[in-house]
Order: sequence, then structure tokens, then C-alpha cells
Amino acid sequence: MREHIQFPPVFEMCVKMLYITSATVDLVIRSYNEFGLTAELPQSLVAGGAAGTSVDLLFFPIDTIKTRLQSTQGLIAAGGFRGVYRGVGSVIVGSAPGAAAFFTTYDYLKHNLPSPLSHPSPLNHVVAASIGECVACLVRVPTEVVKSRTQTSSYGLSASSRDAFRNVLRADGILGLYRGFRITIAREIPFTSLQFPLYEYLKSALAARLQRPLRAHEAAACGSLAGGVAAAATTPLDVLKTRVMLDMQSDRTSKGAILRRLKAIYQKEGLRALFSGVVPRTLWISAGGACFLGVYEMTVSSRFTAAL
Repeated sequence: MREHIQFPPVFEMCVKMLYITSATVDLVIRSYNEFGLTAELPQSLVAGGAAGTSVDLLFFPIDTIKTRLQSTQGLIAAGGFRGVYRGVGSVIVGSAPGAAAFFTTYDYLKHNLPSPLSHPSPLNHVVAASIGECVACLVRVPTEVVKSRTQTSSYGLSASSRDAFRNVLRADGILGLYRGFRITIAREIPFTSLQFPLYEYLKSALAARLQRPLRAHEAAACGSLAGGVAAAATTPLDVLKTRVMLDMQSDRTSKGAILRRLKAIYQKEGLRALFSGVVPRTLWISAGGACFLGVYEMTVSSRFTAAL
């Protein structure tokens, strides 16, 4: 008699969410092929996926602490410093497709949007990065919802990513996986509008100073500085995004003007609440920016992607 194989609990959730993420990336690929995208597409897909996965796995514990600090429960009630890899299953599934979708869109638009200059202008970088984030959020938001609720033990200390995924679907259906989609877009557009133009400027300035193309670790340093500045400046929007995703009572906190909701947090809890988690967020994205953009640049220039 054949022995029944019992897979880990997170495996089933990963398989289900993989259908969502793979379908989204497949849609991006087919859409760009229709527009005659060049051979840069597979390079962006592989490099973006490698970079996103590397960062999310390496710095996940810091993200967990940041999320717990921003929750209405507070750090200790949300789990403290225990189980800092709780919720990592959903991130493993969504990280590579989300990052690949972003960089595919960003690289294509950066070089193909009209520009008054002979090279992509800062406005090109802002527009390309903003549209790239909108595409990536189709993959990223469902994994963020599951991740945030698992990190903060919203369904109990023993709940896995699979349990969180099932509970969201049971309570709110597919739309529940996209709770906070608008506020996530509202956070990502200012973030990328700061990060990527600053990153491209720092790369250009450093390359001009050194009079040669940058190496991966030099591009990583530029990414670290750009990411840290953008992370600190957009922390209030990140706080609001976290609370909207964690709210399971009704849709009231996911509707209305962003400024009004930020004002409500400020009036009730003070300025400190709007910047809760700013230190781990800045450290995480600063270090993550170095890894993310460094790995991306290294992968793009590698023999493997050059052969694609």
C-alpha cells in the first residue's frame, strides 16, 4: 500500500498563490511580446526575480519587527521578537514574480518613453518606476496581506501562512487579498519617485567621477543611500498601509482620503505613531536597497543573463 505523503502546511498555500503570481507575470510577458519587446525582457525577469528573492529572505526578520511595531497591537502583543520568520511562505511565492514584473516594466518604459534629452530623464525614471510599481502590486499586495496577518498573529500564534490565506478567502473572497491595494500604490509611487531618480543620479555622478562603469558593489552603495532616504520619508504611508491590511473588521479604514486617515492617526496617537517602525524600515530598505539593486546589476551583467 502506497504511503501517503504529507506536505508541509505552507506548501499548499504556496501552490495556490503561485497560480495568481505566475498568471500575472505571464500576462506581463505576453503583453510585452505583442509590443515587440527586445531581448532585455528575460534579463529583467531573471535579474529582478533574483534580486527580490534575495532581499526578502535575507531581511525578513527586520520586516517582521517593523510590521509588529506599526500594528495597533504594539510590538509585544503582536509577537515581540519571537517567530520572526512567521509568514515567510507567502513572500517566497510572491517575491520573484513581483520584482520581475517591476523591473520588466521599469526597464522597458525607462528606455522607451519619449524624452527631450538624449538619455532617459529623471521624469522618465519617475513615470517608469511608478507604472512598474502598479504592475508589481498586482502580485505583491496579496502576499503582503497574508504576510502581515501571519507576522502579527492576527489568527493566533499557531496560524501559518496557509491558515491566513484561507481565512482571508473565507471572510472576504479574492478581494480580501487586495485589501489596502490603493494605499499600497499611494505608498509605492512617492517611494519610487524618490528612490529611483536618486539612484540613477547617484550612479551617473559616481560613474562620471570614476570615469568608468560602476561595479555591482558601487551600484549597491548608491541603492542603499537612495533606499534609506525614500524609506524614511514615506514611513507614515507605510504605517497606514500596514493598518489597513491588518484591519479585519470592515472596509471603513480602507476607504476615504489618505490625508484624513493620516490626520486621524496623528490626532489619536501623535506624531510618533506615524513614524513607528521608521528605524527598522530605514535600516531594512537601506540594506535591502544595496542588496536588491546590487544583485540586480550583477545579474544583468552576468554571463547567464547575457546569454538569454
